[in-house]
Amino acid sequence: MSVLRPMQEADFKAFWPVFSKILQRRETYALDPGMTLEQGLRDWVETPHESWVVEQEGKIKAIYYLKANAAGPGNHVCNCGYMVSLSARGQGLARMMCEHSQQRAVELGYKAMQFNSVVSTNRVAVTLWEKMGFRKVGVLPRGFKHPEHGYIDSFVMYKWLAD
Repeated sequence: MSVLRPMQEADFKAFWPVFSKILQRRETYALDPGMTLEQGLRDWVETPHESWVVEQEGKIKAIYYLKANAAGPGNHVCNCGYMVSLSARGQGLARMMCEHSQQRAVELGYKAMQFNSVVSTNRVAVTLWEKMGFRKVGVLPRGFKHPEHGYIDSFVMYKWLAD
């Protein structure tokens, strides 16, 4: 059984080996593969509006953050980042986190959600986000350097949450 709960610093530290391994693969996240634990804590726990974990049998299998995508007049649009451990893929955890984050976003007063860089070769994510009502609103041509495919596109995806 999966439990979604707020993330603590210790949770991120426990997930860190998985997190850093996924970054080092350079396949899905436009994040520095050499990111330090301290940078990860800042970006995924300290700076966001809130952060959550998915726990199964006492182990953290996935994490996400929710934060404003921009400041001032753009702060009604939030941004989320999701990460699922390789061993837990295909179990519906990304869908669960996305549904939860949309609900939390509305509760927190956000009107829309935007993903700034969905890698075009990450077809599972692109398909899931589209099924969940997100649409591609922009393409960053060759905006991601994939280790196997070279320079590939990434998408900006968006969903209006209000109404």
